[in-house]
Amino acid sequence: MSGHTTNLRVKLPLLCASLQLSTVLLFALFVRYDSQTSPKLWPEEMQLQSKGHLDNEFYPRYPSFQDVHVMIFLGFGFLMTFLKRYSFGGVAFNFLIAAFALQWSVLIQGFFHAFHNGKIHVGIESMINADFCAGSVLISFGALLGKTSPVQLLLMAGLEVTLFGVNEYILLNVLQVKDAGGSMTIHAFGAYFGLMVSRVLFRPHLDKSRPREGSTYHSDLFAMIGTLFLWVFWPSFNSAVTAHGDTQQRTVMNTYFSLASSALATFAASALVKRGGRLDMVRKPLGPWGKGPPSSPLLAE
Repeated sequence: MSGHTTNLRVKLPLLCASLQLSTVLLFALFVRYDSQTSPKLWPEEMQLQSKGHLDNEFYPRYPSFQDVHVMIFLGFGFLMTFLKRYSFGGVAFNFLIAAFALQWSVLIQGFFHAFHNGKIHVGIESMINADFCAGSVLISFGALLGKTSPVQLLLMAGLEVTLFGVNEYILLNVLQVKDAGGSMTIHAFGAYFGLMVSRVLFRPHLDKSRPREGSTYHSDLFAMIGTLFLWVFWPSFNSAVTAHGDTQQRTVMNTYFSLASSALATFAASALVKRGGRLDMVRKPLGPWGKGPPSSPLLAE
């Protein structure tokens, strides 16, 4: 264990410094403000009439960006506290890989979607899409929590963000798929990528750590806080980059009512499958009907 710790003490700082330095250099070479961010690129009539700020995408998009940003760092962060031995690591590693993934995704997505005259033009929508990509990485992280080091997670994030960009380009640009909310590009891709990585990293001796994978009352409580953050801000997640006006409003309203009805259905299903009608936020493996390991009940009769 001490050898592993010493190794990590060297590898992690070197990897973080290398990745950040590479990102800074690539930003300096390729990234520029878009036409609505740089005053030099504003249309001439906007400059003459001094009203460029009224038509700038920043103002209608920024509230949605704030909501999505909260989901990525607080919602997913606290969601990863469900394991009693890895709660702090879950929040910390969530912070680490999300901070790297959003920078790397600006570059990868920029090369596919915003590359003009040899430069990547970025604005508020680029920031939202970068958070979306980071969210996919964090979904994969949920399948690996407690089994991977931060070095492995950073390397995974670099690979996944790259493949995310390729997959997104094929779906949205080649196949012309409409995927507001990212059901395919974000959630399905992140889930299957995480399962693939967990299979690649599987080792038989990892089963010895199974007793550490349980939850406690407090770990479940913090995970529930993360769930509520995600639940509250999900309408913004689904509508952040949709067209302004009635399209965006319909997306918010449909998500709003879907979330409310899904919450009731989840409570009903939880009470139905648990012995005595207990409400449990963690679905644990069961043997015969109603029998299983002790749970941390959310509510009980």
